[in-house]
Amino acid sequence: MSTSPQDRSRNPDPRYAKLAIGVCPDQWGVWFPSDPKQIPWQTALAEMQQAGFSIMETGPFGYFPTDPAELKRVMDDHGFQVVAGTGWGILHKEEAWAETEKTFRAIGETHAAVGAEYVVHLPPLFRDDKTWEFTDDRVLSPEAWDLYIANADRLGRMMKDDYGLKMVLHPHGDSHIETREDIDRIFSATDPEYVGFCLDTGHIVYGQSDPVDIIRAYPERIDYVHIKAMDPDLVAQAHEDDWPFGQAVAKGCSVAPPAGEPQMPGLIEALADLDKELYVICEQDMYPCDPSFPLPNAIRTREYLASCGLGVA
Repeated sequence: MSTSPQDRSRNPDPRYAKLAIGVCPDQWGVWFPSDPKQIPWQTALAEMQQAGFSIMETGPFGYFPTDPAELKRVMDDHGFQVVAGTGWGILHKEEAWAETEKTFRAIGETHAAVGAEYVVHLPPLFRDDKTWEFTDDRVLSPEAWDLYIANADRLGRMMKDDYGLKMVLHPHGDSHIETREDIDRIFSATDPEYVGFCLDTGHIVYGQSDPVDIIRAYPERIDYVHIKAMDPDLVAQAHEDDWPFGQAVAKGCSVAPPAGEPQMPGLIEALADLDKELYVICEQDMYPCDPSFPLPNAIRTREYLASCGLGVA
């Protein structure tokens, strides 16, 4: 892991220097490869540089250029090191494997060519991001869970063997990996050689669990981090009233720290306690958003996290 100085803490405790802060398009309100409500990638990339970031997870595949040479050129021009790609892929349906494999091979080819180290697997939601209608079973059958686990290992092995990338599974609201029970189920059964854990602190709070407890429960599995916060009152209301995740976001559930949960000082201390090099990627779910909002919001977030020991303001 080679990163520029501003990505690492100046905290005298050397444990904090192992945590490198980064960014991804989600912090700029981007959920989709292409959408008229989203900020153009050229604008977002320039603003990410202006906000002081230099580590990039590229987000929805197709938002930034997918040609490796072009992706490397635009990232180099803005001083970014690409460390991860991101993809959605159905693992619990046999008929979906071919499309999932095709998607992740495309992501793997592009990202291996630009020196990335990770690929984040985002689980498909059982309610549509935009219409909020149900698109899948809310609860998987035992057979579907078995296939989910087998295909997670299969996909992780493919990414490692063919592209040199570590695949990390990502919990998510309105997905089949949301609650602590879901997390325990998937990580107790998958092969740690091929399947890592993307600790998304906001989605874990949304799943009504404690990220610090999960850090302590899975210290060896956590390979990668998305750092963000959720409003606990809106989380509780979302579950009580059964809001779709997109509706919860529209109502302001995802917030910028120091607001919301988890409390960042304790979380960052727990990450430092892991005593291993980690990319910690800033996120805040805000699709769609006013295009003037992400830049000042990201600067404030970065400065606050630096005050807690993550990165340099």
